[in-house]
This record gives sequence, C-alpha cells and structure tokens, in this order.
Amino acid sequence: MASASTAIASTSNYPLGVRATVRYRGFVLIPQADFTWLVRPERSPMHLLPFRAPASSLADVKALVDWRLGEAI
Repeated sequence: MASASTAIASTSNYPLGVRATVRYRGFVLIPQADFTWLVRPERSPMHLLPFRAPASSLADVKALVDWRLGEAI
C-alpha cells in the first residue's frame, strides 16, 4: 500500500518540494503544470490584478512582480 506522500507525488507533475507556492511582497506565486506561474494578490483590495507569468525561474517571476508594482504606483 502506498503512503500518502507517495500518492501525492504520483499525482503531481513535480517531485515533492521542487515547486511550491511562494508568498512574495503581498502576492502568492503558484506554479502551474505547464511551468507558468499564476500570480495573485494575498488580500483585497487589489493594487494589481492577478496575472500569469511565462515559464521562467522564481527569480524572474519575482522581478516581474517588482516591475509591475513599480508601474502600478
């Protein structure tokens, strides 16, 4: 019988611990199965609408959030 962690790993496209949801500057960065990132505000009122970031590294997504926040002000 498979353990719970094995069942989770087999249903996911990523091994455990490789791509996890990240909180950054009031946003939640959520990895998607197609290697893009869904970026959503943690709370309302939203200063920036949710958006998708192209397939890239976490550092690139954080830089994109910083850039968009700079334009929103």
